Amino acid sequence: MKLGIIGRVAAVIALAAAGVAPAQAQASFEAAFDSAFGTELRAPRDFTPDYSNPLVARLAQLADGSNGRIGIAAIDLSTGEEISILGDQPFPMASTSKIAIAATFLEGVDQGRWSLTSEFPLLIPVASRPFSSAVAPVRPGQYMAARDLIELMITRSSNPATDALLAAVGGPAAVNDWARRAGIQNFNLTRDIATLVRDDGEINPAVQIDIRDSATPRDMARLLAGLYQGKWLSPASRDIIIGAMERCRTGTRRIPALMPAGTVVAHKTGTLNNTASDIGIITTPDGRSIAVAIYVTGQGGKANRDAKIASLARAIYDGYGDTARQWANARYGASGSAAAAN
Repeated sequence: MKLGIIGRVAAVIALAAAGVAPAQAQASFEAAFDSAFGTELRAPRDFTPDYSNPLVARLAQLADGSNGRIGIAAIDLSTGEEISILGDQPFPMASTSKIAIAATFLEGVDQGRWSLTSEFPLLIPVASRPFSSAVAPVRPGQYMAARDLIELMITRSSNPATDALLAAVGGPAAVNDWARRAGIQNFNLTRDIATLVRDDGEINPAVQIDIRDSATPRDMARLLAGLYQGKWLSPASRDIIIGAMERCRTGTRRIPALMPAGTVVAHKTGTLNNTASDIGIITTPDGRSIAVAIYVTGQGGKANRDAKIASLARAIYDGYGDTARQWANARYGASGSAAAAN
């Protein structure tokens, strides 16, 4: 049987080589390929967001924007399936930007520009009136090793530790450059954390879009996916970020809150005026990983924003679990034999 298939395809190739018109040869080749192998192998699955998809429909219901904008993006790293709600709309990054700042610094470590034992001073905010200067004043504090600064900025969301490393890499422009080179286009860091916090409240993110210090949920989910899959950093540097995210102590009422026992959540939260966010990697007890970015504004208060993030994260977990079970139990071929999804 296999020899017959190969023979038919080889015959078409021979016809093309013998001088058959290119268009005719191409059509004959495709027909032979389809006859031999079917069309599914050549056509990838279409993961375009579709509100007829039960998971997307459920998320759209949960992400009702009547009480404030909500943006969601998720990628099943086993299948590549990507879904989103307002996934291409900018949202305030708040402290979720710290993942990209850490990645920019660790790229420098991989390149030998500095090391994890290099020491930098904490940058402590000095009291100043909102909007009184383009950059909020800071003073140097205790010197700490870069490894410890990364741990503080991700596990405890330390702003002085973040600004220490942000200054070390060359400021927001250097982080934006890293993001662009990584293919993350909708990422825009414009201020250090001291300035961002001091001037917070200028715009209500529930009803207005401010592109400063913003990113889209879709691009933040892709950033997480790339980091997790080791696309841009050495294995050691990748493990430093993911390990710190797994030890994150903030946001226990957000993505991790409703996860089943045995689920591992590596995440980073963000909180500013009238907005809360959580981005991370959810790894299920059976080993599947999902990159998730959830940005919530409004909703009547921080507790409601946290609860909304938790419910959306659980809906994503359950929805992708249903998809995985459907593929595992699908039946293929005339014999009706079941194929396991490994």
